[in-house]
Amino acid sequence: MVNINYAIYYNYINGEWKSSESGRTQKSISPANKNEVVGMIPDSTKRDLEDAVAAAKAAKLAWRKLTGSQRGNLLFKAADIMESRMNEIGEAMTREMGKTLPEAKGETARGVAILRYYAGEGMRKIGDVIPSSDPDAFLYTTRSPLGTVGVISPWNFPVAIPIWKIAPALIYGNSVVWKPATETAVTAAKVMQCFHDAGLPAGVLNMIVGSGSVIGQGIAEHADINGITFTGSNAVGQAVGQAALARGAKYQLEMGGKNPILIAADADIDFAVEATISGGLRSTGQKCTATSRVIVVKDVYEEFKSKLLQKVTELKVGDGMDGQTWLGPCANEKQMETVLSYISKGVEEGAVLLYGGTRPTEGALSDGFYVTPAIFDKVTSKMSIAQEEIFGPVLALIEVNDIHEAIEVANDTDYGLSASIYTRNIGNALQFVQDMEAGLVRINAETAGVELQAPFGGMKQSSSHSREQGQAAIEFYTSIKTVFIKP
Repeated sequence: MVNINYAIYYNYINGEWKSSESGRTQKSISPANKNEVVGMIPDSTKRDLEDAVAAAKAAKLAWRKLTGSQRGNLLFKAADIMESRMNEIGEAMTREMGKTLPEAKGETARGVAILRYYAGEGMRKIGDVIPSSDPDAFLYTTRSPLGTVGVISPWNFPVAIPIWKIAPALIYGNSVVWKPATETAVTAAKVMQCFHDAGLPAGVLNMIVGSGSVIGQGIAEHADINGITFTGSNAVGQAVGQAALARGAKYQLEMGGKNPILIAADADIDFAVEATISGGLRSTGQKCTATSRVIVVKDVYEEFKSKLLQKVTELKVGDGMDGQTWLGPCANEKQMETVLSYISKGVEEGAVLLYGGTRPTEGALSDGFYVTPAIFDKVTSKMSIAQEEIFGPVLALIEVNDIHEAIEVANDTDYGLSASIYTRNIGNALQFVQDMEAGLVRINAETAGVELQAPFGGMKQSSSHSREQGQAAIEFYTSIKTVFIKP
């Protein structure tokens, strides 16, 4: 997998670690210090992708013929191996994309749990017996795997997201070609090694590192890839979906969010402040379910704002490997520049920047991609910072008259991924559940937080309207086959 002397990482094709056909490599650098190279990763070509797809295609028939329990046993082994390497994988993640080490280890533990969950799914039923109108016939349904699935995963959750795509794809009998984000390709290689060491048959799972325009688009357009599951930006997701649709492939898109937290007049303000900070600023706000709009009823607006500011000023920004750090850097320079541009746009459009929103230019943080957490006041629903996904540590405070207006403002966006409300009133909670246009709604809990056994996905422009995780995953990775038997 890796040459320790040069920290070179490779593609994984047909059960072997291989350099790119081009021979080219690129640097994976640490966002905490742009001068630190975490590893050298492949700059792959269409030829590499062709090799990976051919390997997956050749392996899929034998893989699907294994029983669910046989496939599940291999996932259990991979989970055990990943658990034993939790520190190693967590440290690679922190060095490579910046989230704090406790968060990185927690994410790795979640990957382990997801593997074990889907390993168990191999023993669940996959069909139903249906009464036939013919008294001599036997009518039932079963499920068939898609064949070869392309997985395109992002950098913000480099273990959990690919695992929640790869594990169900494998347990339901598909082979996989995985394109991880280049920003987290070293972490991906360490995850891939767990599957290799578990004894996964050659060709069943392949990993190709390269640009989205070459490898990602190549996966979307490839005739031998039967389904694509993608998590990332709306612009790229739409391109992937269009390419898949053009050739009749199945696709699943999980894209952006502009997630609101609603603070009712009867809310526990201290708990609501903690949830807003945790949901909006952990992982430097780089979660698709992160809180970005804070919609507060006017009766408690000033109290909430004061307590929020006090808590945010206490957060320590720094290297995620430092045990004292609460908030790490943006994952890369481009993301940092995007966040800073939105902060400037917020000021230009008339919002009041109460705190933060700057890049440290002196000391140890000056060589990293850091942005101090930004708190905006006097935000209106039509401002860019209230409508567009920023994917950074920015909170926009919006004052409203009552909970009815709060829900109306919360729905005033093209996105519909997650939303939460803090209230003691059951009527407020039920109205929120009924009227909120989001795929995940949470009562007295932060917007960020997805349970692996429950369906996950968004409404409106946040997804392609399918669902990931839990037992809902079978709907994407398989097709129903109806069987009619007559003697």
